[in-house]
Amino acid sequence: MNEDQFEAAQLAELTERARKLFSGPVTFLKSAPELKFLPDPIVNEVAFAGRSNVGKSSLLNALVGRKAIARTSVTPGRTQELNFFDVGEPLKFRLVDMPGYGFAKAPPKVVETWRRLVRDFLRGRVELKRTLVLIDSRHGVKTVDLEMMKMLDEAAVGYRIVLTKADKIKASELEAVHAATLVEARKHPAAFPVVHITSSEKGLGIEELRAAVLGDAEL
Repeated sequence: MNEDQFEAAQLAELTERARKLFSGPVTFLKSAPELKFLPDPIVNEVAFAGRSNVGKSSLLNALVGRKAIARTSVTPGRTQELNFFDVGEPLKFRLVDMPGYGFAKAPPKVVETWRRLVRDFLRGRVELKRTLVLIDSRHGVKTVDLEMMKMLDEAAVGYRIVLTKADKIKASELEAVHAATLVEARKHPAAFPVVHITSSEKGLGIEELRAAVLGDAEL
């Protein structure tokens, strides 16, 4: 077996383990509006970040193969706390749904509270092994996304960029957005050099992202 074959076999094994794990118990643990409410740091964590209405809850639901593990809403800014989900039984790791950023319909003081919560969580959570930064394929990287990426760079938290809603635009446009996003990712020290393309509705890229999340959780 050569090196390429070995890597392919490893990926296939990781993908199958991820499929089995996410098809098993995945349960909501708790919401944390402040750091003092965080669950005990007993396992590794993988977090999800993105602009309001980027499809974060839908992607979480698609990853775990359930329709309502994470609430979905067309109203931007619904997720206002850090939401934790236990994966596996016995517990293997946790997923963290972070507050949406950007055009959330909330008073400035509330938005600043969210921002402080996320920033402090990123800087102080040793168990956080990776963050997924979700970008809407229809819009590409926006200023608010760059602000989030800068926050992650400064906190030295490694992150993957995930394009969502890939089924909503033409293939040629998606290719251009993907290329531009890769160029941007290479400018950031904490960004992973791969940009994932996904569609929660069509299942595009979900299997690969499951494997990536499991691999990150096992770091």
